[in-house]
Amino acid sequence: MEVEDTGPGLEPGTEATMFEPFYTTKAEGMGMGLSIARSIVVASGGRIWAVNNRAGGATFHVTVPVTGDDNAR
Repeated sequence: MEVEDTGPGLEPGTEATMFEPFYTTKAEGMGMGLSIARSIVVASGGRIWAVNNRAGGATFHVTVPVTGDDNAR
């Protein structure tokens, strides 16, 4: 899955720390959202990462393995 935005993009160097607990670039908030998302994705056997887009903004990528269970929804 990919989620893309058209905002200012990621600050240089944040790729290494943005998924750490309590990391935030906002004046308000706890900085737990991306950390929780990463925990869920990794616990599911997947990966999550983000990159800046050439035209601005960023894209977050999430991969999780397919279970092979046709009845899973």
